[in-house]
Amino acid sequence: MAFNFGGASSSASLSGTGFGAATTTSASTGFGFGTGGTGAFGGFGSTTTTAGAGSSFSFSTPSNAGASLFGNTQNKGFGFPSALGSSAPAAAGFGGALGGAGLGFGGFGGIQPAQNQGGVFNQQASQSSQLFNTASALSAPSVLSDERDSILARWNQLQAFWGVGKGYFSSSTPPVEFSQENPFCRFKAVGYSCVPDVKDEDGLVALALNKREAEVRSQQQQLVESLHKVLGGNPTLSVNVEGVRALPDDQTEMIIYLVERSPNGTSKRVPASTLYSYMEQMNMKSQLQQLGVLMAVSRTALSPAQLKQLLQNPPAGVDPIIWEQAKVDNPDPEKLIPVPMVGFKELLRRLKIQDQMTKQHQTRVDIISNDISELQRNQATTAAKITQYKRKLMDLSHRVLQVLIKQEVQRKSGYAIQLDEEHLRVQLETIQSELNAPTQFKGRLNELMSQIRMQNHFGAVRSEERYRVDADLLREIKQHLKHQQEGLSHLISVIKDDLDDIKTIEDGLHDSVHGRSSKLT
Repeated sequence: MAFNFGGASSSASLSGTGFGAATTTSASTGFGFGTGGTGAFGGFGSTTTTAGAGSSFSFSTPSNAGASLFGNTQNKGFGFPSALGSSAPAAAGFGGALGGAGLGFGGFGGIQPAQNQGGVFNQQASQSSQLFNTASALSAPSVLSDERDSILARWNQLQAFWGVGKGYFSSSTPPVEFSQENPFCRFKAVGYSCVPDVKDEDGLVALALNKREAEVRSQQQQLVESLHKVLGGNPTLSVNVEGVRALPDDQTEMIIYLVERSPNGTSKRVPASTLYSYMEQMNMKSQLQQLGVLMAVSRTALSPAQLKQLLQNPPAGVDPIIWEQAKVDNPDPEKLIPVPMVGFKELLRRLKIQDQMTKQHQTRVDIISNDISELQRNQATTAAKITQYKRKLMDLSHRVLQVLIKQEVQRKSGYAIQLDEEHLRVQLETIQSELNAPTQFKGRLNELMSQIRMQNHFGAVRSEERYRVDADLLREIKQHLKHQQEGLSHLISVIKDDLDDIKTIEDGLHDSVHGRSSKLT
């Protein structure tokens, strides 16, 4: 996916949408100077906008203006990228686990529709007031009550686009704080993340550890024992590790599941939602933090109702047209789901995760390549051993046959020839006579042997006299010979012309001498 920082992008193609693609009207031109109709800054505020879905002034406010609506970008997440949701860590629903934990999809206990519903008519009065103040700061501030207010409006628009600063709109009202989560921030894009396909019954819970992968692997048994003690130390419960992989910023992801054994000998996994809810308790969190656990996420798949509600309701601050285009451009709707990305930190986090996964894939490819090379060497060694064993088997078979012959001769010594032995002798003599016949097999074999000897002799002679010339060298030799031939032809033509001239001179001299002699006479 290509990201274009700082420019406005149309919603016609989402796969290449840039940061700054929150608006979809073609009149918005980013941060151009002098392009507006009223003064210094062009773009936001200089175009005619409506309250429609494609307008830059999309009054889609976040459900909680003070919290991060697109995931806590300061938390170094792992697994799937963070998306919309509350930053409250105790929320076990879709929004809380998806955005607040910063770990992608997990802990889908329920959906909080208030976080996905935008609009000024269904929000609280304070949020509506804040949105109104933001719009006033961007469109019509009244601080100085002169033409400088238009310049201030442009400055507020620039700050809102960038996602930092304060917007002054009235001398009697505090300024509006601009953050990257405001609906008018241009540094927004939509990416795609994998949807977990594991079930709640699998009981998988991912733990983000503030340790390196090598350290976690070396202390894996101690971590498992410590987690077992934190979870109560029940002898019927056992903590198992599903996998360990490295994360950016020297962090590690460890996926665990809990197995409960009953007295009758059967065992089952504890559901992921149950284990995750237990770990989200305040007293458990403090104990897990002492073990270096930064966060925990339940690895459970989305239900059809949750997936439908997530796709139907665009995240707060994201244009509905861009969200619809993201769903259309989804390369694999069955396995991927669109998620918003806000700010450079989120983009950097996704880039680090992508680099980490690329390194892991390259490492796995190298391991597979080494295994293939080792298998090929083993195959060659095995083939050589098989050939050797076949030859050894043939020798042993001949030795065994010789032993059997000697044993049979000793056993039959002193006995008269039996009838079946007589028949066998007659058959052997018949076969021997057929082989010795000149026109039969022996003659043909001798002829074949003589031909093989002749071919080997001629082949050896030809192999000694055989030369091989490279095609390019042969082409150069042909070109050189061609030039030589042309030179010789030109030289021959010059010599012929010279001979003709000499003959003409000789004829002239002969005529002059004959004329003088005739005059003398």
